[in-house]
Amino acid sequence: PRAQDHLRVRRRRNVSRLDLVVIGSGPGGYRAAVLAAQRGLSVAIVERDAWGGACLNRGCVPKKAWYHTARILAAAPGLARRGVRAALQPDFAAAWQHQRDVVGAVRASYEDYLDRLGVQRFEGAARFTSASQVVVNDTSLDARHFVIATGSRPRLPEALSHAGRGVLNTDDLFERPPPPGTRVALLGSGAVGVEMAFILTRLGLNVLWLTGNEPLSASRFSVPARKRLTEALAAQGVAARTRSRPLGCEALEHGIVLRLPDGAREQVDWVLAGTGRRPNTDDLALEAAGVRISAQGFIVVDEAQRSTARNIFAIGDCANPAMTSNHALAEATVAVANLASGAQVPSRRQWVPEVIYSALELARAGATEDELEHADTEYAVGFSAFASNPAALAAGEGEGYVRLLANADQGTLLGCEIVGAEAGELIHFAQPGAAGEALLARLARERFTHPSRSEEFLNAAEALVGRWGMPIPAA
Repeated sequence: PRAQDHLRVRRRRNVSRLDLVVIGSGPGGYRAAVLAAQRGLSVAIVERDAWGGACLNRGCVPKKAWYHTARILAAAPGLARRGVRAALQPDFAAAWQHQRDVVGAVRASYEDYLDRLGVQRFEGAARFTSASQVVVNDTSLDARHFVIATGSRPRLPEALSHAGRGVLNTDDLFERPPPPGTRVALLGSGAVGVEMAFILTRLGLNVLWLTGNEPLSASRFSVPARKRLTEALAAQGVAARTRSRPLGCEALEHGIVLRLPDGAREQVDWVLAGTGRRPNTDDLALEAAGVRISAQGFIVVDEAQRSTARNIFAIGDCANPAMTSNHALAEATVAVANLASGAQVPSRRQWVPEVIYSALELARAGATEDELEHADTEYAVGFSAFASNPAALAAGEGEGYVRLLANADQGTLLGCEIVGAEAGELIHFAQPGAAGEALLARLARERFTHPSRSEEFLNAAEALVGRWGMPIPAA
């Protein structure tokens, strides 16, 4: 064993009452452990599977590696007019191995940082015996506080449950090479479907995208944003076949036959099911700790992320139906702040960024226009397009816009939607701090690089001034 493994074993043999035990090492659990250790608390973290959870090993991290590759390949047809002559060809096998290499590098750094912070690590399934104790294998951990961050697992439709290894979920896709063949049926109209339809197509697979509904129709993105994404996908040769959720399947020796609602039968080499997830809460013995779960299996928490047991907090997928790593990270910050101080700081979930990485990036935070109108809230709109942005034009990425919703009297930000390249980075301008302060006052203190895509955020804010007569504060 390595020296740090000896250290880890030695720490386990001297377990006493801890300030905090974190159950689950995904992005939320990891952040909770790090923040608590940085505050000087004694912390242990428990993981029954791979360190880093689904996000690192089977989700957002490997997907982001593929997304970057997909964007390079998508840009290839326009390279010649930019003075670059090259023929780019996708290699799915190499791309698959690359994401594993990225995951391994991140995980090694992740584990090292926990060890350097003095966070004790335990491998195994945790079960509550009371509100102040869990058991991991044969070790009892007593703690003043707990943060449950056990994440979620993929949910497979009943119609496909008997198809064997020919039907994959995203866990399967990133953990081991898929079956042979390049004709793939992709199921799902949510974020996974929209993102993987673009990514897998650009990586050289022949994707049959089957959905029950229009893509992202259940999301909080606006109709114009969804329309622009649909057009961008179509330009890449990607389109959803709606009202085509499979009714059943037949496993062949090499491939899968899907039976569709219109009577058609489609044969593919394998299937990727992006059909939702369910929370991991059923093996924790939560009843022993007095922690209540909902009918859907989510841990019931208040705005401070506290469960029905006051010293036990829950974050991320196991407590929030939004099921994104962004929510898990934000909720970890809130949970640690509250358990360390006894305060009741709210999560303000509506300001957690929602991002789609596809043929066109979509990002949003805060309220939507429909929500504001339903609440009969007076608001003003500031809009600025990337079509005339010098940095966007230089990069050949002029599609999209920044759209701000603000209180017309106070200038406070109510909501934001960004469509276009790097939307997932630009959305950070629209964060909770902006919700309690005049938007223009905050932007007036910023210094923007020119030319840059971020200038459109300032331009959208200044559009509010011109249209609604808002005062421009001093810098």
